[in-house]
Amino acid sequence: MVLDFALAVASSVLLALGLLMMKSRALALPLAQGSGTARAVLAWLKDPIWIGGLAVQALGYALYIMAVSGAPVSMVAVMMQGGIALFVLFSVVLLGERARPREWVGIATIVAAIAMLSMSLVGGAAEGPIDALPLTIFSVGGIAIALGPIVAKRLSGSGATQAAASGIAFGLASLYTKAMTDAFIADPHATLALRIASDPYVYAAIAANIVGLVMLQNSFHELRGMIAMPLSSALSNVVPIVGGMVVFGERLPDEPAARAMRIGAFVLTVLAAAMLAASQEGATPASAPLEAHKV
Repeated sequence: MVLDFALAVASSVLLALGLLMMKSRALALPLAQGSGTARAVLAWLKDPIWIGGLAVQALGYALYIMAVSGAPVSMVAVMMQGGIALFVLFSVVLLGERARPREWVGIATIVAAIAMLSMSLVGGAAEGPIDALPLTIFSVGGIAIALGPIVAKRLSGSGATQAAASGIAFGLASLYTKAMTDAFIADPHATLALRIASDPYVYAAIAANIVGLVMLQNSFHELRGMIAMPLSSALSNVVPIVGGMVVFGERLPDEPAARAMRIGAFVLTVLAAAMLAASQEGATPASAPLEAHKV
């Protein structure tokens, strides 16, 4: 469990640094929407700083896969969000972003939820085998919640909506990654290439991460990074917590104090997400490029 925790922390740092590099290019790169989505994504991939951030993200995600293969998904998915504090700090120092008091409360609430979850680890969590039907139903529900406001033409251009939808996509990707690693372990005799090619959860995890990444990058056009990233992370925490119990049969800790902290972390995460989503952003934020700031 200690090694899994260390891997999750290292993963969160790399993921935060990668996102910071990508956020720094948000205003210089096109928005991915409608028929111009493919052209915009191609422009992102041609940008050296953006693609460098994506490479850092890939390394962080690789460490996350190693961590989640040995620990319950609901624990690892929230533990690794310690990178939020680092991202916010770098957003202030390197990108010159600022937050209002209410927004600082929301960010601090997310950090507090992470701390509470870390203290609840003594209780452990039991897992069951993969059940494809509950995972499918849970996925459909998550997608409906993410796309509902857009389909209803409410907040369709809102950065907060894009950030929240990206969090749901990343949360679903966490569940698919856990299912993928469990499937790999269950069939150790097959070759790695065969296991990857024949596992539907591999493709589901890739698709969910790509969708989440595009939505998050779009949200960077409308929101400051220090708001978009915590909001996305808050929702990406809620999905694995609930999904871990619905899909994998994970349970709350037996110890009362640990159980209370686990529930409290979930409640605080939801409240913080609502607080950040309600933030009125006004005009598009001006995040200066990384190279324009000196530390």
